[in-house]
Amino acid sequence: MTITQPRPAAPMRPPGDSGGLRETFRNKYLLRLLVRRELRARYKGSFLGLGWSYVRPAVQFAVYFYVVGVFLGTNRSVEDFPVYLFSGMVLINLFTETLHSTTRSVTGNAPLVRKVFLPRELFPTASTLVSLVHFLPGVLIVMVASVASGWRPSPVALGAGALGLAIIVVLGFGIGLAFAAVNVFFRDLEQVVDISMIVITWSVPMIYPWTHVRDHAPGWVLDLYLANPLVSAISLFQRAFWYPGTDETFAFPPDLYERAGVALAEAVLVFLAGRVLFARMQKRFAQEL
Repeated sequence: MTITQPRPAAPMRPPGDSGGLRETFRNKYLLRLLVRRELRARYKGSFLGLGWSYVRPAVQFAVYFYVVGVFLGTNRSVEDFPVYLFSGMVLINLFTETLHSTTRSVTGNAPLVRKVFLPRELFPTASTLVSLVHFLPGVLIVMVASVASGWRPSPVALGAGALGLAIIVVLGFGIGLAFAAVNVFFRDLEQVVDISMIVITWSVPMIYPWTHVRDHAPGWVLDLYLANPLVSAISLFQRAFWYPGTDETFAFPPDLYERAGVALAEAVLVFLAGRVLFARMQKRFAQEL
């Protein structure tokens, strides 16, 4: 007679120990469900649905182009200003939407957090993926406009675009993880994030060239401005899609690729810090919500 040995019990985990981001990406089915759920909830009852991903940036572009480009004359000083503007706008919109949605991702899913045991990182991760879904239509528009302006893909241009996108995604996700955790305990953070959207839009060379800061601001302000990782990311995206269609005489910020490398390293550090903060604070999410 063969006696079957009982299987050893799975190690017990304390409440709130969700396994981190590694466990999040193992639950691909749940991640897909959350992405679809967020997209459906956002466009529920909407006639255009995902078509609003084209309408919103188009209206924003039209306002900036006519006010800043035509009325204030930037269109005359920056060659092919529409592509310059839109190539920066789609990337900064990705960052601001990621920051906005991830901050609210945990509090917006409070019933699931209270009742279901699953990796809490699923919520900011799903919000980041939804932001990337909305980013795709803008990239397609930028590519079409760039081709019409004489742009042709090259390894240097594509590499610059990929590096700029990486900085934005890693930095936005890292800050989003931290903000999602803190927002559970201090809801005022949502208002702070909303106000910061105004500052972020004007703190990067999207509506104006960076040379305006160089020519009109003190040296320490310029150094602080160029130290912003978002400035390097936007400049790289413009280097990828706008610059090849111009006469290529525009001077980007000095040491652009070196600054971009530093910006990516800073983004990774922010991501790691956000991950650690989220992991420590998530154990109290259920009782706070």
